Amino acid sequence: MGNPTDHLWMHFTRMSSYQDAPVPTIVRGDGAYIWDSEGRRYLDGLAGLFVVNAGHGRTELAEAAAKQASELAYFPIWSYAHPTAIELAERIAALAPGDLNRVFFTTGGSEAVETAWKLARAYFKRVGKPMKHKVVSRHIAYHGTSMGALSITGLPGIKADFEPLVPGGIKAPNTNFYRAPEHGDDPVAFGRWAAEEIGRAIEREGPETVAAVFLEPVQNAGGCFPPPPGYFERVREICDAYDVLLVSDEVICSWGRLGEYFGAQRYGYQPDMITTAKGITSGYSPLGAMIASDRLIEPFLSGTESFAHGITFGGHPVSCAVALANLEIFAREDLVGHVRANESAFRATLEKLYDLPIVGDVRGDGYFYGIELVKDRTTRESFDDAESERLLRGFLSGALFEAGLYCRADDRGDPVIQLAPPLIADQTQFDEIEQILRSVLTEAWQHL
Repeated sequence: MGNPTDHLWMHFTRMSSYQDAPVPTIVRGDGAYIWDSEGRRYLDGLAGLFVVNAGHGRTELAEAAAKQASELAYFPIWSYAHPTAIELAERIAALAPGDLNRVFFTTGGSEAVETAWKLARAYFKRVGKPMKHKVVSRHIAYHGTSMGALSITGLPGIKADFEPLVPGGIKAPNTNFYRAPEHGDDPVAFGRWAAEEIGRAIEREGPETVAAVFLEPVQNAGGCFPPPPGYFERVREICDAYDVLLVSDEVICSWGRLGEYFGAQRYGYQPDMITTAKGITSGYSPLGAMIASDRLIEPFLSGTESFAHGITFGGHPVSCAVALANLEIFAREDLVGHVRANESAFRATLEKLYDLPIVGDVRGDGYFYGIELVKDRTTRESFDDAESERLLRGFLSGALFEAGLYCRADDRGDPVIQLAPPLIADQTQFDEIEQILRSVLTEAWQHL
């Protein structure tokens, strides 16, 4: 095997980082662990990329893929169907909240988000509100990289190269209570304020022009912002008042990550659409989906109408077979219940790190946590861009991996370490994560 960087163009990667350094090459996984080409073992503290929910090395998922490929490797679901897509759509509809009974398959999260925005636009054209096309989303939120999904994304740094984007992406404040600009001493009042800011954004644009609000149950980028109490209840009321669709972007937050099959169930709100991907197959084959309420398909069910959208590999027979086998594992081993039973222990183990001066905030739910790093815990002073660069890219990312923990050191907002282990993880892995973080963060503080 030659130098990986000779031909492989890695995603979101500074290629110059590997001019004089080897590319970490992962060759095997088992349970909550991965091994590199040198034989070194690492704890997978990010489930790949919030993906491998059932854990690595599940041979029955590989066998389900092989069996399906030997029977029907591929057929499109453009005017045709195949059994695994039919069965999986039925299974998803039974698990999804409320009347979310219509499943449009994609191959990943960006496509699911793109599909949801396209459906919102097409739906409102058919019900006599053709000006409704804009989307409200939150500051620093990540919703994907295709041009529509990137327009919904709230991260200026990853958008600049691709401007102008699809018009109509509107931003509102996120739910980072640790950095609350108002009501920093009252989570209920802060949640109300943040929800009302979405309403104010809709009013500024004109409700007749706004089609949808896209929100993650727990916002990923920026480092795991859970919703304050009452937040989603108020957002739902606002969406209903203005006839705006509420899209729950659960590419990360579904399939047990938050201790329920869907994050909307965790926080008790009813979306009009859910976008999902990643953990639906635990990463053993690519698959995503947009799940819509019955009313959204209604205009497309008669006459010559159709939703003029499709993806070659959406609902791929092999991926659907893998997803069905993955959900069998979830049911048999009660992985969702396992997360609920262990999430408080995970939180308590991570909160031990509060005795380190660099740890400002530990936040999240389920098996999805962010640890915000600060220069001064009393004042909550953060690191400037140059310090963040030295801390995260210059030291932490490499040091954590070297110490045996694969996770994410993220500087898309204030500097955070993100953790989202496979759902099979238990106290053994929690302790290992805490010990490695303690050692490396102590060293990082001494470097500053």
